[in-house]
Amino acid sequence: MFLKGKLHYAWIIVAIAAMMGFITSSVRFAAAALVPYLSDATGDFGWSYGAITLAFSLQWIIFGMASPYVGWLGDRYGVRWFLLFGAILFIIGMLLTGIMNSLWQFYLFFGVILGIASTIFTVLPVSGITLWFRRHLGAAMGIVWSFQGIGVVAFLFLIGAAFGQLGIQWIFWLPGIAGGALLLVLVRFFYNGPADIGLRPLGDLGNEPIQKPRRDEATKVRARVFIQQAKRTATFWNLIGIHYWGCMGHQIINVLIVAIAVDRGLSLAAATGVLATQQVVGVVVRAAVPVVAERLGCRMVWVVGMALQVFPLLLILFFNDLWAYYLFAILFGIGQSTEVPTFPIANRQYYGNVPQGSLYGWQSLGSGLGMGLAPLAGGLLWDFTGTYMAPLLLSLGFSTMALIQSWLLPSPKVRQIPDWETHLPANLQPAGVRAAD
Repeated sequence: MFLKGKLHYAWIIVAIAAMMGFITSSVRFAAAALVPYLSDATGDFGWSYGAITLAFSLQWIIFGMASPYVGWLGDRYGVRWFLLFGAILFIIGMLLTGIMNSLWQFYLFFGVILGIASTIFTVLPVSGITLWFRRHLGAAMGIVWSFQGIGVVAFLFLIGAAFGQLGIQWIFWLPGIAGGALLLVLVRFFYNGPADIGLRPLGDLGNEPIQKPRRDEATKVRARVFIQQAKRTATFWNLIGIHYWGCMGHQIINVLIVAIAVDRGLSLAAATGVLATQQVVGVVVRAAVPVVAERLGCRMVWVVGMALQVFPLLLILFFNDLWAYYLFAILFGIGQSTEVPTFPIANRQYYGNVPQGSLYGWQSLGSGLGMGLAPLAGGLLWDFTGTYMAPLLLSLGFSTMALIQSWLLPSPKVRQIPDWETHLPANLQPAGVRAAD
């Protein structure tokens, strides 16, 4: 884990990525605690659940549609310039959301601008970290994903403790200004890969000369050929499906659980506490899950995790007591937190050391569409039926689909396309591949 007695810079990259996630992910998830304020007819907004959830949906749909392109651009050109662009968009989006006063502004500022910024800071730092590690990738991902959860809890605390004094403007302006400034500083110290500063990936004991990553036509061809070969495997599409159905299942809960609990008679403080408990549990679980997946395999982690997205929903379907909500929050928090952090580990187990940006970007397409369509469907159904029961049953069905797809995955011990480099043009094939031919 150390290089010549010093901490390997890979861990600095992890710390930077973790802080970026802490800042940017908090807004996407914790803003759900604002739904009761935005829907309150006695306040400044009074919007319907369907209208409010459309903004969350826009943010995630943009994330899903843009992720494959963002991942490819990161593989092709490196990530630093795009992170700088993302930091500027984050600041602009947070400042403008703080002064919104109409639905179209909510959609544009929160849904579109922050959606693009979130895409950049979700796809690129995570896929970039994989280039820095040959060993301990699970521990690295655990740190990154747990800090995202801590960011959500911190923003929830800010909403609960200070919304009455600050109002919606400074609830967005404080993290937008302070967090945005920190993002601009952190980008300066994020390198595209270890070779950029003359290092090998952590755990790489090779003797070959260190070469800086190529950002030329050859890199583009390698990324394109790999993703073409990966698309021919059923696992490629199954992984996207797990991301889609799993996110459909838990995003309905993330966005609407506070509103559902309040509608059923809980106080706003107790309902927000349910969401906060769910997120606190996620902090611990996200730290451990990548390590467990690295040792036991991604399939086992997802089967258990998706089962814990399904069965705890029965608690709040049949019970309306505070204990049921908090037990649900603990179990569901474990279940939903196993999904996303496991993907970089699964990619390594199923495909090896390959261009990760494009692969993770395609998987994020499933995640983004799931996270985007789910709250919109849940909110519209709630408006149409007049009852919280519709979104709860919808979440149950989506999570069940994710459980089925997890069960259908092959063993992660079997590499899916170990010979993909044989499909490269002859002049781009590694020496070992050419010799085998």
